[in-house]
Amino acid sequence: MSIAVLRLGHRLVRDDRTTTHVALVSRAFGCKKIFMTDVDESILETIRRVCDDWGGSNEFDVEIIQDWRSLLKTWKKNNGIIVHLTMYGINIEHLSHDYPHGKNILVVIGASKVPKDVYFIADMNIAVGNQPHSEIAALAIFLDRYFQGKELINSFDNAKMKIVPSSRGKRVKIRKLKKSN
Repeated sequence: MSIAVLRLGHRLVRDDRTTTHVALVSRAFGCKKIFMTDVDESILETIRRVCDDWGGSNEFDVEIIQDWRSLLKTWKKNNGIIVHLTMYGINIEHLSHDYPHGKNILVVIGASKVPKDVYFIADMNIAVGNQPHSEIAALAIFLDRYFQGKELINSFDNAKMKIVPSSRGKRVKIRKLKKSN
């Protein structure tokens, strides 16, 4: 079982920071992959650099796709669950928290207006609030509910840097790389 995210759409330049943050939340909160459409190469480099420095390069994958409809059809065909996060969905507070564990889940979040067919292809349209809000917040809240808070203590084995929790200041432990002869 794994969770992946589809970032549907990307408004060039305007959404660079938001799309990067969607990927960072996906990685930090336990997703194994993010699919993105129409993104700038600099976003991929930023995510790769974070994975190299903070870990996750062998646990989190980024894939640029051209045809998101094909991805959704393939996901369904392979018996995966599609969850669309939208302010128009059923409020997360009104859902049983028995999410379909054991199946691969694709979480769809939009950048611009989401095409109408996504609402009907999705197995679940979920809202973290029925008001306008950030897709980053929606993703974080959904993943927190799904993983029941366990994602908050995630760590990555191959991290070069690791935060040392501190009530004051910032502390980072840097792993020394072994020199090859």
